[in-house]
Amino acid sequence: MFETSNQPHASRAVFILRLFGCLAISMLIVFAALAVGVLGYHHLAHFGWVDSLLNASMILGGMGPVDPLPCNEAKLFASAYALFSGLVLVMLTGLMLTPIAHRLLHRLHVDESDLDDKSER
Repeated sequence: MFETSNQPHASRAVFILRLFGCLAISMLIVFAALAVGVLGYHHLAHFGWVDSLLNASMILGGMGPVDPLPCNEAKLFASAYALFSGLVLVMLTGLMLTPIAHRLLHRLHVDESDLDDKSER
């Protein structure tokens, strides 16, 4: 997907396409994670679709649930979904920063062997 250190830098257009590709993948992951939350709240907490969307969006965004949860199953789901949402955030951050970090390292001509030598010191 990315050029190696022996290859010339990708053009700005290719770099921007990579950024948009990572953004598109990130959006798909967010929509899938949101769908899991909406379905979980709808079926386990017996919320309506709009309330399920609101609660799932708030947890996925890091704000926490809006409505009180009626049963232990819903509370366990909310707990697992909150942990899952935190991991999704970390994963999406890495996904979005990958093309930027690669371009920066490629411009600096940093090899993995250079990184290994410095870590051994």
